Amino acid sequence: MHTRLAVRFDYAKRYLYGQEWVTLKPHAYATDTLRLDAQGMDIKTVAMMSGSAQQPLKYDYSDKNNLRINLGRVFKPGEEYIVYIEYTAKPDELSVKGSAAITDAKGLYFINPDSTVKGKPVQIWTQGETQSSSAWFPTIDRPNQKTTEEIAMTVPAKYTTLSNGRLVSQVAAGPACAPTPGRWTCPTRPTCL
Repeated sequence: MHTRLAVRFDYAKRYLYGQEWVTLKPHAYATDTLRLDAQGMDIKTVAMMSGSAQQPLKYDYSDKNNLRINLGRVFKPGEEYIVYIEYTAKPDELSVKGSAAITDAKGLYFINPDSTVKGKPVQIWTQGETQSSSAWFPTIDRPNQKTTEEIAMTVPAKYTTLSNGRLVSQVAAGPACAPTPGRWTCPTRPTCL
């Protein structure tokens, strides 16, 4: 499984706007469905990628925890496919509890996003352990699920992006809003912004 994310943030609403490309292939059995953990998101688009073209897929997200996708056909073991998902994550609107070790499970944390606490820095960070990554991107959110990941983050130029993995590029997006996307590749989960 490989996940490629392109994310940007709404500091006032405490939302993450995401685009995701999930590359998968069945291992032992053929399948025509995919289930991803996705906690309390707004799902805008789910599509199968064919080159750069998107073919809309049918999906069920009625429980707001499991994104069940009909792949449109059967994929054989070893046959790779890419699913595209456009979504909005709203971690501050989740009502979730963590474990004894980590008492919260929002996955994505906005710290002083409106700069109301003088002297406290504005930060956004993630905590995916043990099963909280699905609060900020659709995934198979299990500690034993190994993945590779690639994350492109767009933030205002005054902020610095950090992540596990290797920084691949950093580009100024323009003078109007001056966001600075940082693109990172990560060999395995857990992922941290």
